Amino acid sequence: MQQKTITIDWAHRIFFARSVFGPEHNLLAQSLLGTAPGGAPTAVLVLLDSHVAAAHPELEAQIAQYARRNAAVMRLAGLQILPGGEVCKNDFTLVTRAWQAINDAGLDRHSQVWIIGGGAVLDLGCFAAATAHRGIRHVRFPTTTLSQGDGGVGVKNGVNFFGKKNWVGSFAVPHAVVNDFSFLLSLPPAARRDGIIEAIKVALIRDAGFYLRIEALAEPLAALEQAALEEVVEESARQHVEHIAGCGDPFELGSARPLDFGHWAAHKLEQITQFAVSHGQAVAVGMALDLRYSVRAGLLDEAVATRVLKLIARIGFALDHPALHQRSASGQLPVLEGLEEFREHLGGELTITLVPEIGRKLEVHEMDRDALELAMQDLRSGCGL
Repeated sequence: MQQKTITIDWAHRIFFARSVFGPEHNLLAQSLLGTAPGGAPTAVLVLLDSHVAAAHPELEAQIAQYARRNAAVMRLAGLQILPGGEVCKNDFTLVTRAWQAINDAGLDRHSQVWIIGGGAVLDLGCFAAATAHRGIRHVRFPTTTLSQGDGGVGVKNGVNFFGKKNWVGSFAVPHAVVNDFSFLLSLPPAARRDGIIEAIKVALIRDAGFYLRIEALAEPLAALEQAALEEVVEESARQHVEHIAGCGDPFELGSARPLDFGHWAAHKLEQITQFAVSHGQAVAVGMALDLRYSVRAGLLDEAVATRVLKLIARIGFALDHPALHQRSASGQLPVLEGLEEFREHLGGELTITLVPEIGRKLEVHEMDRDALELAMQDLRSGCGL
């Protein structure tokens, strides 16, 4: 047997800016293009979220004008609009539509695919780019607080299959992530709020100081003030990237997913409600459940759990949802199936991240079903808030 170690250096670049397609901005031309051989202009295909296109009717023209202004380094090879929202990840024909657009544009591995949209379109479009020609450079332009502070700055992509979230997908480090804060201005209130929960999540498992800052900003965050949102989203993105790049398992070869604190129940809640519950709201409920479970299991002080739950509620999230308590004909709680699906997604033993204190994580390998049901009852009764 011969064994060799293959080492690849990846540069994971996150840019923070405003109005990157404006006439005064040259970030993209200076920092992202120039990947074609021989100094030829880089061919770029844009995959655009339909919700973003509707909210920014001027955007397509701005992108075309940007390409013309920077014709020396960029050639716009096409623009394809894809349906936005989580439901797009349930339609695999949209993946083939993205592949078709890549093929029709004549892209090669020196080209780029720019995906502009919320987390679902980013997941879908980045998966298409990562699998075409075994991988075409892709640039993510997250347009929601949720995607700018969490999923959009990661290295995972994929779509739902077999009724399971992200069953088909891959790991692919993006050529770059561009967080353009101007996109946040057009979001409806619920979408502006959603990303705050992921900031609270990463603070709870990594950084007590960041958690204290979120608490201090609770009032402007509840009011969805832009300056507070930008501050929290940027730090959330930094924390997520620091974890991905610095914690030794960016492609999740082990059995732990610390950044998915509260997500085992959240993913199942989304499925049970046929994605009527937004990801951010589902994560809020999932975190609330795991916090109350930790109290029931003797892992977390009740006063600390109450403090965190009050913050989540103050920001504007519900801590419970009727579907959490839904039972099957046999009397079982479908949400608990999320534990096995969570384990199956990685393989190996079940590994759930809990929070024993603010700023520190704890991994457990089993969850007591009776304690979980008591925690659910706590949420239904209001957790004493």
